Amino acid sequence: MNKRYFAYFYNLFFTSCIVMGISFIAVIRCEAQNAADGTSKNQLPLEIAERTIPDAGDHPGNVFLEGEEITIAWPLNLTADVVAFQVLDDAGNIVKKENVTGQSPRSPLALGKLGIGWYRLDFLDKQGTCRDWTTAAVLAKLAAPTPPDSPICLDGANAWFAKDDTAKQEQYARLAALCGVNWIRDRLRWREIQPAENQFVTIKTTYDSSIEIQNHYGLQVLQVFHDIPKWAVDATSRRGRFPRDLRIAYRFCKAMSERFHGSVQAWEPWNEANAGDFGGHTIDEMCSYQKAAYLGFKAGDTTLTVGWNATAGIATTLHTKGLLENECWPYYDTYNIHTYDWPHSYESLRKPAVEAACGRPIWVTEGDRGMHYETEEPWCDFSFSNDRLKAEYIAQEYAYSLFAGADKHFHFILGHYFERRNHTQFGLLRLDLTPRPGYVALAAVGRMLAGARCLGSWNVPEQPDAHVYAFRAKPDGVERDVLVAWAEKHVDWAERGKTGCDWSLPAGVRVEGVYDYMGRSLPGDVPRRLHSSVIFVILPTGETGKLDLHTYPMAEWREGAPSPVVLQLQLPLSRIAPVKEQAWAVEYEYLIDDETEIDLPIDIYNFSNTSVHGAVVVEHLPNGWELAPDRWDLTLDSMERRRMTAHVKWSDRKGDKKSDTWIKWRGEFGEAGRPALAFRLAAFSGEGYDY
Repeated sequence: MNKRYFAYFYNLFFTSCIVMGISFIAVIRCEAQNAADGTSKNQLPLEIAERTIPDAGDHPGNVFLEGEEITIAWPLNLTADVVAFQVLDDAGNIVKKENVTGQSPRSPLALGKLGIGWYRLDFLDKQGTCRDWTTAAVLAKLAAPTPPDSPICLDGANAWFAKDDTAKQEQYARLAALCGVNWIRDRLRWREIQPAENQFVTIKTTYDSSIEIQNHYGLQVLQVFHDIPKWAVDATSRRGRFPRDLRIAYRFCKAMSERFHGSVQAWEPWNEANAGDFGGHTIDEMCSYQKAAYLGFKAGDTTLTVGWNATAGIATTLHTKGLLENECWPYYDTYNIHTYDWPHSYESLRKPAVEAACGRPIWVTEGDRGMHYETEEPWCDFSFSNDRLKAEYIAQEYAYSLFAGADKHFHFILGHYFERRNHTQFGLLRLDLTPRPGYVALAAVGRMLAGARCLGSWNVPEQPDAHVYAFRAKPDGVERDVLVAWAEKHVDWAERGKTGCDWSLPAGVRVEGVYDYMGRSLPGDVPRRLHSSVIFVILPTGETGKLDLHTYPMAEWREGAPSPVVLQLQLPLSRIAPVKEQAWAVEYEYLIDDETEIDLPIDIYNFSNTSVHGAVVVEHLPNGWELAPDRWDLTLDSMERRRMTAHVKWSDRKGDKKSDTWIKWRGEFGEAGRPALAFRLAAFSGEGYDY
């Protein structure tokens, strides 16, 4: 995703509100370990304070809990000719309509008690024309604290949405907690924490307050950054890319893990590094940087979860091959990816990501399908019908993703965020924090799939448009089996919401309850027809064993230990170019054009506390290529970087997409490990892409 205007929009449009109370801190350790039987085991959590059940406080964004009396403030600058208001539900039904009298400012509207759901309040003139409108939500109060292993997570970016505004940060954190989400993803600007090489800001920043407030609501924090300070950019690079000297990244990550020890439970060392907006890095650059960042984070706090520097675009075989050739899997505890594809494509697109995860948990730390907004800036709202379509999509997104192998899924995004260049709105909340229907739909998912583990999918006989996914979860705090079911074709927004099909559960399957996509209890039996609006079917624990469930295969745990020695290729930026072989894939490669020989500057780092001695040798070279020297013997002191330069040449090169263009170096450093560095040198774009 392009977040170029991210902070700008929020600082421009959001204003401050009232600071609320805060109470407790969650601390988690997440370490991917190898179980006795060789399978992946994600240990969650070893230490965590009890999470409480949030209340609605002063009702930020007009969000209330079921059973509360609802009062709504009049919109600012509402014209005096408004004589009535009406309240619509998500289906467009009028649930309340009243005339009003008096001049502005008027007393808040008292709506009484409304059921669970999303509501739109239209303010009408004498002709019945809507002069302004706002929204409200009624959520079910959580019956139990959100389980610490729940996969239902959310991208919040609170420190950016509410920069230096603790009142607004508190409102965002409360609104997230009310939805029952487990983890929340935030943002941090490196340059604001470390303005000079030897200077770290020691005063409390917007990042400290944002994290503290989220912790106090029991939200586990995933932090990410994707910029470097100006002082860290050398003459051969540019802003927006990794620092050339990986020791800079190591020291920063170590300092951050120490600064936020116990309050940030997981880190992503960069965001979408393979995308042009975030540096346009090659896979070997991403791997070398990941290794240095991982070692830095773990040097500061061994209990941290360190994720892969999340990849943008569709997962590709080439990206996975590069990651595996660079032997990077020991340097991430979770394999993090982003997706903005339709959920029905997740299963087919996830295979390279599953392989790259090497048995580690997959975290989808940004997921959504953008929709065009239809009103003017700065509100950028959807139409009424599209608001509902987007809400119906939310549960589908989570169900598909968890089935396709995600251990955690973070919807993008809580706050009001739009991209002008493609006319797309992503936020679950509107500009003034009032809810879109998707916010209420997320609360239903957080409640119904609390602590969920996907058991598989069930194919409804002779109904290809039916989608049914089974989970073991804790809806309303009680362990049960949960079916998430709907009907939809594999179509774009304009054609969605029009599909329906008959279905029924096999005879003998017991049902305890049924809820709609907003978490409202449905009376009577299980509906006989499915529509694009999801239903949650609650079954006794183990009841899904009566269904023929299909599961998604996951990769086996791949052994490996990190080495403190890291190898890094240092080719000039002029040789890096985008690969355009697959639609929606985001990849970069080294292009050497018509040259027949080039130098290969390689930096070798020692991130251990003691000196190391060993050799770096060529392990793989394409046939017909020549490289010299092909071995370096060296001793490196602690935190030393050594530049070595090899020269590679070839002749009569007539490659194609299946050509071997890989060079791989291997370090031999005894107890310090056997680090790897692998990269491609393409004579033309896409050469060797399918090797």
